[in-house]
Amino acid sequence: MTTTNEINIAVALEYDGNSAPKVTAKGDAELAEKIIAIAKHHGVPLQENPELVQMLSHLEIGEEIPEVLYIAVAEIIAFAYIMKGKIPANYK
Repeated sequence: MTTTNEINIAVALEYDGNSAPKVTAKGDAELAEKIIAIAKHHGVPLQENPELVQMLSHLEIGEEIPEVLYIAVAEIIAFAYIMKGKIPANYK
């Protein structure tokens, strides 16, 4: 996830399908660029959402996202799954 403004910010999330997504990396400026480069190198889909990134950037590494952000993050996870061709068998 990235946002572009005066200071680039990136937040990486991990979702194992069993518990709430967790923040696995975050940073601004040069570190954000490195996070984005690593994600691109590994084929991780990126999505820009400046407001969500700002909220997620206040969480600690390893911290689960708060319940209030579940829907917003679920939309991003669904986007990533679709980009990777992972569509549920019963999806219409």
